[in-house]
Amino acid sequence: MNYFLAYLAKIEIFLIKIYQKTLSFDHGFIGRIYGRRWCRFHPTCSDYTIQAIEKYGPLKGLIKGWLRILRCNPWSKGGYDPLK
Repeated sequence: MNYFLAYLAKIEIFLIKIYQKTLSFDHGFIGRIYGRRWCRFHPTCSDYTIQAIEKYGPLKGLIKGWLRILRCNPWSKGGYDPLK
């Protein structure tokens, strides 16, 4: 079972890194076109999710990442929000 969860975590992190290198406004080529940061938080939500998956595993880490994305809205101040 642990091998399955470790494999699942690697797949999730791989997919997030593909997103970062392609579609992300902060990491990818789209961000270089616009020339400014879009993310309200530091670290970015994708970096936060990778950290959460590495620390808590693929299931709880992904849930923490989605909760972080839900906090990113126009009424949020953003700022420094490390993984706890």
